[in-house]
Amino acid sequence: MASSRAQQAAIAISMKKAGKKPKMAKGGSTPAWQRKEGKNPEGGLNAKGVASYRRANPGSKLQTAVTTKPSKLDPDSKSAKRRKSFCARMSGMKKKLTSSKTANDPNSRINKSLRKWNC
Repeated sequence: MASSRAQQAAIAISMKKAGKKPKMAKGGSTPAWQRKEGKNPEGGLNAKGVASYRRANPGSKLQTAVTTKPSKLDPDSKSAKRRKSFCARMSGMKKKLTSSKTANDPNSRINKSLRKWNC
């Protein structure tokens, strides 16, 4: 399995060097994770979006959101640590990298994803 990931990564690197783009499902011009069909209306990516991202970026380990309430998670679990890390990173991005209009808009993608992750 590790060799297949390494092979996939090597193929992706060679494709980038050759100026070729990865294949898109169903002849689309962009992968699903960049289009509405790959995004969850409540924030973040849905399973289809995550799958298309992993196809376009071999070797990535992208996963869907941890939507379990923090009170229900064991504080030492991997899920709790992923959630805490995501919340810390994205909250910082919201402060530094967005306009005040986006930061205050409840329908902005960043606010939707922070809500979904229970941040």
